[in-house]
Amino acid sequence: MLNLNELYSNRAKRNAGSFLRQIFPRTRAPGVINFAGGLPNPDFFPVEPIIAATEKAMRADGRDTLQYGLTEGLLGLREWIAARYERQGLKVSPDQILITNGSQQGIDLVGRVFLDPGDKMVIEAPGYMSAIQSFAMYEPQFIGVGLSDEGIVIDELAEVLKNNRVKLMETCPSFQNPSGLAYSTRTRERLAALVSQHNTLVVEDDPYAELRFMGSETKSLQAYLGEQVITLGSFSKIVAPGFRLGWTVASPEITRKLILAKQLVDIHTNLFAQRVLLEYLRDGNIDGHINQMRGVYLSQRNAMVDAMTRYFPPETTFTKPEGGMFVWVTLPEDADAMALFNLSMDTEKVAFVPGLPFYTDGKGKNQMRLSFSTQSPEKIDEGMKRLGRVISRYLDGPSGQ
Repeated sequence: MLNLNELYSNRAKRNAGSFLRQIFPRTRAPGVINFAGGLPNPDFFPVEPIIAATEKAMRADGRDTLQYGLTEGLLGLREWIAARYERQGLKVSPDQILITNGSQQGIDLVGRVFLDPGDKMVIEAPGYMSAIQSFAMYEPQFIGVGLSDEGIVIDELAEVLKNNRVKLMETCPSFQNPSGLAYSTRTRERLAALVSQHNTLVVEDDPYAELRFMGSETKSLQAYLGEQVITLGSFSKIVAPGFRLGWTVASPEITRKLILAKQLVDIHTNLFAQRVLLEYLRDGNIDGHINQMRGVYLSQRNAMVDAMTRYFPPETTFTKPEGGMFVWVTLPEDADAMALFNLSMDTEKVAFVPGLPFYTDGKGKNQMRLSFSTQSPEKIDEGMKRLGRVISRYLDGPSGQ
């Protein structure tokens, strides 16, 4: 008799899946104002230019477009990415770039190449939920390091690195998911000075860097630390996530290891999608497209921050991001954001993500992530008004619930 529980690997048994995917059906119910998903605004997907790029790719070189490709990815696309970095002051070779199935595959490949069970790994607290889940499959020992308004807390990180042999450090330094916070130039400089003294690799997950709509531009961590950084990028936030196209930038030696690991997983990333995207990037106005998104996200961010200021009780605090898609809310210490989520959905039909899945040590129970990217300023105002009512009732105690 088949007993699957005896056949599943320990790794599969540990995999509880994505919390966000578990609550996703509830957030799609009629009438729900959804601030849970970290999705780009679909109103700005370049549909017509992509249609034109698809036809051009097929008519120009249809047979090659439908053939197998190089594991490292289409050379023209890697050259475009390298040129983009050079324009931002970071010189990298196309040979240092690996095209991946979204930046999420880059996270998994880094875990495959570098992590053994028990290895110590620094993760931001709070940190990117999907990175935590992906790296957890390789059984590291996570060490959370807190965040301030200027990014990761350097003094706390210094103590961790002093007392532990840390192999990897995962960061999202520009408009971090979930907090929306960005590392200041001072924090980046201090981090580089500190990490350069240790045999530690920094994984720079950087999908939101081009979505800055306020403040001053900052440099990639790779500009400070060179081969000690593996940078992950993505077209999901600046073009469209349906392409599932991302990339890694690393030293030639690390890139070779990542390529070998990828060959065992999927041989190469979807070549058709790469060819279509490259035609779009060559012919389309990508800078104009990104600037338009920045303007819209700024108006949505302002609507959310302003509405929270008006409607949320004074016991709550929240971040005020200068880019990206997220605002992070902290409730009083004894609050339970999961209970608040259920109350909010049942009474006001407003969805968010409770904070617990963004930590590895049980913290975050009193925190929550809200995304402003897919709702209009009017919907955001209404949603924050409803959520403010729910929070006030919840904090008033059992009589309010």
